[in-house]
Amino acid sequence: MLSSTLLLVDVARKGILKILQPIIMSSLHLQGKLSYTYRFHLSGRKCYRHVYLPVKSRNSKRTSVVCLAKVPEEDEFESDSWKLYAFYDTLNAVNQTFTSNCFQGIDSVRPDQLNCKSNAMPKLMSYLAYDLPELPISCLLSILEKLKAVHLHLLAAEHWNASHLKLCHRSYLVSATNLTHYLALKCLDLHQLNEDLSSSGLNNLEDKNSHVLASIGASMQLLLKLSFHNPDSNESATYLDREGYTAVLKSDDMEDFTMSSMKKRISVHTAALFGECKDKKAGQIMVTVGREAVNNELLITNLLKAGVDAIRINCAHDDSAIWSEIIRIVKYSSQMLEKPCRILMDLAGPKLRTELLRTDSDMVKLSPKKDSNGNVILPAKVWLCCDVGDPPPLLSPDAIICVQKQFLSKIKIGDLVNYVDAKGRKRLLKVLKSSSFVDKHGCIAECFQTSFISLGTKLCVRKKNREYFGLVIKLSANFQFVRLKQGDLLAIFRSSPCNDEIGITALNLKKIACSSDHLFESVKPGEPIAFDDGKIWGTIQEANCNRLTVQITHANRKGSKLGSGKSINIPKSKMHLKGLMPKDLVDLDFIGANADMVGISFVQEVNDVVIIQHELQKRNLQKLGIVLKIETRGGLQGLPSLLFQAMQTSNPLGVMIARGDLMVECGWRQMGDIQEEILSICNAAHIPVIWATQVLESIVKLGYPTRAEITDVHNATRASCIMLNKGDNIVQAVATLHLILSSRHSPNLKMTVNPLFHFHELLQ
Repeated sequence: MLSSTLLLVDVARKGILKILQPIIMSSLHLQGKLSYTYRFHLSGRKCYRHVYLPVKSRNSKRTSVVCLAKVPEEDEFESDSWKLYAFYDTLNAVNQTFTSNCFQGIDSVRPDQLNCKSNAMPKLMSYLAYDLPELPISCLLSILEKLKAVHLHLLAAEHWNASHLKLCHRSYLVSATNLTHYLALKCLDLHQLNEDLSSSGLNNLEDKNSHVLASIGASMQLLLKLSFHNPDSNESATYLDREGYTAVLKSDDMEDFTMSSMKKRISVHTAALFGECKDKKAGQIMVTVGREAVNNELLITNLLKAGVDAIRINCAHDDSAIWSEIIRIVKYSSQMLEKPCRILMDLAGPKLRTELLRTDSDMVKLSPKKDSNGNVILPAKVWLCCDVGDPPPLLSPDAIICVQKQFLSKIKIGDLVNYVDAKGRKRLLKVLKSSSFVDKHGCIAECFQTSFISLGTKLCVRKKNREYFGLVIKLSANFQFVRLKQGDLLAIFRSSPCNDEIGITALNLKKIACSSDHLFESVKPGEPIAFDDGKIWGTIQEANCNRLTVQITHANRKGSKLGSGKSINIPKSKMHLKGLMPKDLVDLDFIGANADMVGISFVQEVNDVVIIQHELQKRNLQKLGIVLKIETRGGLQGLPSLLFQAMQTSNPLGVMIARGDLMVECGWRQMGDIQEEILSICNAAHIPVIWATQVLESIVKLGYPTRAEITDVHNATRASCIMLNKGDNIVQAVATLHLILSSRHSPNLKMTVNPLFHFHELLQ
């Protein structure tokens, strides 16, 4: 911009503050942000420039106004020479202090009109008048013709997919149509067109995902005016109207495609899924909780106070008794604090997970987990049975205790089993209050104190002044974890092998189990395999129907722990996993009665969504929110089709970016682009996104953040919800995340870098 003499005027104080000699306007840095720009033509002449800047003093909350003005000489209309321009007569007519909420009704103003005592001056405040770049009319018309072609291409894509759009529920119809426009736009090479739009002073088409057609239409209208081309109504209808191209929407629905209406839709869909957020922050906060919330009831209360808006329960862990207690605590705490809190329950799905090996023993040690103060946070679990048998699926007890069948038949839910351990200490086992763990094979019990149980230990159950006794006839203990280093060999068994089979294997071979048949039927030697969200990598050396041998290629230098329930990924193997397992259907009944949202794990194809929609319809759960978890390459590639299918019902809809499994499946090199692509697609469909996996993990585990994690959170604010995983410092992590989101939502972000000079100092 040209150098010129500028006049600073304090409008609120009705006086001239200071005249600054030539400065470069492009180097002017301000404590604030110019949120509006305006160009006006004065009496057929152009280039009058007025800059009105609201300025806040550091020592005062009063908002003052700084006015900068300049105008060319009459005889030098075409030159670049400028002189000082001041409206002395106008200053005395201004007698108000203005704030940023009164900038409305801006009209074209001439200098001679400013002499009258009117409200022209406040209407011009905070507006910057500048010259748009002067481009040849032919160039503007060329850009316009390109936009016409793009516009028609999008309408043709909508017409081509009209049969699919008609299937969408009316609450998602406009969003599905905009998604169609977005996908059609991404099929075009728009690099040169975007550069042309930017050079002409218009917004390009890169980040207009939520209102694609409206943005193109607005650019076309502006280009028409800039090119001094005033088409009649018939010509406008040729390429601006939707008539004749859409078989989906009626004329009454056209207003739904306005830019403002489209921007509001994602807020409406977010509120439908998560509820209204009373806190003023850039996104909602979700936290995964488990059994630790039952043992420490204050945990949920503290999480809600710290800023949590939703609680997630993973059905792959614990049982319905624990889930019921967690939900009871959440609802009670939410009611007491008068803070709404939604509940998401994830179905376990067909995920491959590790299981720990068991070995027979003469004595087992039961060790409940404790915090730094010695309080029990997770009791030891014991499977009581009358014969050697596996515990229920997805249950990994610390020990299996075999007793006589007659004694086991006397044990009921809620009973206390008393005994004296090998060190002479009185201990007891509490049978869980859940029928799902009590059947003809055995029952699950908990121990809240460290205990040593040996063969022949005498057990006692007291009922109605009667005592029933039994003996421990067999013991089997789990390996808690295996520690793996680079170069180690790991054996994966189809199920927990017997001691003889373990003895046959090499002495330096680590052992783990996986009960899924899909793993052993799908892999081949030479293919990669990953454990625990990619923390451990290996290559398959041998594969048969009962055992895999894996050589570890990546692990922590000091050794990585691999325990039970950890994920197994085989990214290069061809394996088709069914969307819903039998256990998922049972859990879905519980979720429908107790939760607000259901998470669909490992959704890969449209049929997976069809199945869950059918099951929800059978249970009359039209208001239950559906969260599609994108955690495989197939789910990523088919995301648009999954969304179109999910939008055929009225259920609130959301998408979770499960970055842990996605990174393993697709590779870390593409992870940044994958996140962006999912966000863009969901933004075009007006579907809320949950940003998950390893968010502020250093705070959760260690109590302090890293620079990379803080940057990751700022990047995650584009999602509607951010999810944290459980850990020792989860409350602190939630408070930190709440602070970041609140600051990002603030409309008045303070500038931390000092400008070249301070306006507030000139106003003293």
